[in-house]
Amino acid sequence: MTETNNAQPPSLYEQLLKRDRDRKFRRRRIVLVAVLAAAALVAGVIMYAGGTALSFNANLHRSGALNAQDVPKLSKDTNILVMGLDTRVDEKGQPLPPEMYDALHAGDQSIGGYNSNVLMLIHIPADGSKATGISIPRDDYVQVSGIPGGPFKAKIKEAYGYGFDAAKNSLINAGKADDDTTYQAARDAGRKAEIATVTQFLGGVHIDHFIEVTMAAFYQTAQAIAPITVCVNRATQDTFSGADFKAGIQQIDAKQAMAFVRQRRDTSDPTYQFSDLDRERRQQAFITSVSHQLKDAGTFTDIGKMQGVLDAVSKNIVVDSELNLIELAQQATSLTGGNISFTTLPITGFGWSPEGASINTVDLNQVQAAVKELLTPAPPPTQQAPGTNTTAPDPAPVPANPAPANAAPETPAPANQTPTNPAPAPTTSTYADSTGALQGGTIPCVK
Repeated sequence: MTETNNAQPPSLYEQLLKRDRDRKFRRRRIVLVAVLAAAALVAGVIMYAGGTALSFNANLHRSGALNAQDVPKLSKDTNILVMGLDTRVDEKGQPLPPEMYDALHAGDQSIGGYNSNVLMLIHIPADGSKATGISIPRDDYVQVSGIPGGPFKAKIKEAYGYGFDAAKNSLINAGKADDDTTYQAARDAGRKAEIATVTQFLGGVHIDHFIEVTMAAFYQTAQAIAPITVCVNRATQDTFSGADFKAGIQQIDAKQAMAFVRQRRDTSDPTYQFSDLDRERRQQAFITSVSHQLKDAGTFTDIGKMQGVLDAVSKNIVVDSELNLIELAQQATSLTGGNISFTTLPITGFGWSPEGASINTVDLNQVQAAVKELLTPAPPPTQQAPGTNTTAPDPAPVPANPAPANAAPETPAPANQTPTNPAPAPTTSTYADSTGALQGGTIPCVK
């Protein structure tokens, strides 16, 4: 029954905050977003250390989960689905080292499962135009596909876990041993279910490749590339994630990087409210910051550092069987130059599933229209032919290195500090909330 009154309905943002406050059980969750950073590192190693990529390629876990995809490829563009799993185990289902659990600040192997808590589609146009990262909110309530007995509705992140459980139980009931062979088959079933569900939800988008990242992969990659430069709009603390950040630009280590992408509340100031959408903006900002940082050729030429990253990544990610590392490296090289923007898909509000789980409500037509616009944007206006008369005034001179319109002001050095050759301050762009597109090429300052 719906009550009616004259009160102004709460905004979508207020609804999201209320939903987070009302949740009785707040499992510690981790978001995993090192994939583009790893891809950029692969690019650097191929460029500067050729053969190193061969051993990386040999060590990768590969999956045939895309072989059953029935959505045709209609263009030469590349779509890469990034799946970040909420699991505290390695690729063989075994516990991580105790010291890693301590650093992750997220519990041990008994916590978490096989939810795809990060889902991001990276669209790379074949013509070299700007790439697009599309974040899919993990709690969107959608029709789950690719599972025996389906389809049914659940949170989009849960498709992987449902597929994993159904396959594992079926294999064991058929007399198969509960061993690594059965475990890996179940993981593949989970991947297939997640890919099928995302494909359908986005409106029949063909997935060319996927990259599955575990918590361990994110942490080990962050260890290898730290310190990492990030920026937040104001000082914030969170005892749940371990976040403790000052306002402005700062450099963080791997443990702080985990807190940066996990934070979804502020426990020091109850008036400073976060939501899952703000955390997704953090994911986008982290990828953008790392990619911007890796433009420095000195980072790429540090072969020892690159080898450490590649060793860590190859042990804890899974890719599809057809992924070509050379092609991915070439694409990643251009992305480090800022030729990408990130957007989060819209939701209409929140609600409760029949089972009592908190969910995002979505308008399927709105979501698919947004995806279509992002993947096939309208062509830019036709430029005026040379020699055509125009009444428009001449444009004002453009400075040699213009700053973005929303760039944060540079912080002056202390009066008693006069370095002979000061390093240029990073270019920043400020984003007050999770709305709109986050542009690559700078260090984003975010909530």
